[in-house]
Amino acid sequence: MSVFNELVGQDDVVTQLRHALYSPGAMTHAWLFTGPPGSGRSNAARAFAAALISGGEEPDDGTARVLKGHHESLTIMSTQKSVIAIDEVRELVTKAQSAPVNSPWRVVIIEDADRMSERTANVLLKAIEEPPPATVWLLCAPSPIDVLTTIRSRCRPVRLRIPSRDAVAQLLIERDHVDEDRAQWAAAVAQNHIGRAKYMALNESAGEERRQILAIPGKLTSVGATIRLAGRIVDEAAETAKARVEERNSTERADLMATLGIESEKSIPPSARAQIRKLEEEQKRRSVRARNDELDRIFLELMSLYRDILMYQLGIREGWINAGEGDLIAQQANRDGPDTTLLRIDAIGQARTRLQTNMSPVLIVESAFVLLSNPWLLEDRTGAL
Repeated sequence: MSVFNELVGQDDVVTQLRHALYSPGAMTHAWLFTGPPGSGRSNAARAFAAALISGGEEPDDGTARVLKGHHESLTIMSTQKSVIAIDEVRELVTKAQSAPVNSPWRVVIIEDADRMSERTANVLLKAIEEPPPATVWLLCAPSPIDVLTTIRSRCRPVRLRIPSRDAVAQLLIERDHVDEDRAQWAAAVAQNHIGRAKYMALNESAGEERRQILAIPGKLTSVGATIRLAGRIVDEAAETAKARVEERNSTERADLMATLGIESEKSIPPSARAQIRKLEEEQKRRSVRARNDELDRIFLELMSLYRDILMYQLGIREGWINAGEGDLIAQQANRDGPDTTLLRIDAIGQARTRLQTNMSPVLIVESAFVLLSNPWLLEDRTGAL
């Protein structure tokens, strides 16, 4: 078994990485992995790191630790914040100067390289230009243009793409022992996103959760019902996000308290309060992002529904994401025409963009739901059609 086995549908990428591993002179000290969400750019970076640290692509004792991010010669930055702080990058640069341990290489992965400001990226630039001989930087971003020109010009590009639905389904069957029908369903509703497909395939409640989301348009029957539903959706997203980050937050706080030598919450000395406050601020930003990620997931599911509705209205009966929801799609499609469906898709796209701002999430969801129930409001606003 190769560490590259999970890079389904990325044969050209695997060939490129293998060439770097085994061909003298083909290796370089900085790589930029790019691809849309679901393409597996972080997985590719970790697989390459495992191959570098193990000295080859065949798994050994350290491979599992690398893939989980725990190896002593591996450093991974995976932020939940909107911007990577300059101090965090300075810390990475310092770690990158250390010699590797139990490995021929020291590997540093930045999974969200697009979240560095120009000033922060310039701190990284010198480290990439003049790295220690045994250090490799692996940067990940959605596209090359999301990274500062001076950074990407010094990195070897690795371009990934979304794998096919059949390739994702086959991976679920072989790796996770999912039956074929569920694997195909999970790959379709996850829109070929490997991580999301795995969650959908293995989580028994995933199907019901998704059906509830797809039922939202049918519940937008009045202004009052729309506003109430929007508030409930935001509250549920916040609760789900809280559950996701709560354990990590608790562990981080306990670790910091132990590092500072503080035995209880009641005995925090004034000298340590600034560090505790900084951690709390970071955790608050992480919680906000986790909540917005949950809301974005809901919008993506709704967009997939309206995509299928549009296909139905245009007479296309194959290639649906929600192939098992034919009755719902037909019912919604017969309410109006494709022009109105396009307005609804635009409303969802607008809401997803607003999630990247400081706008109140309740207002974002309320506005989106009002436009879904009254799409001509968007037409009046934009002058479309």
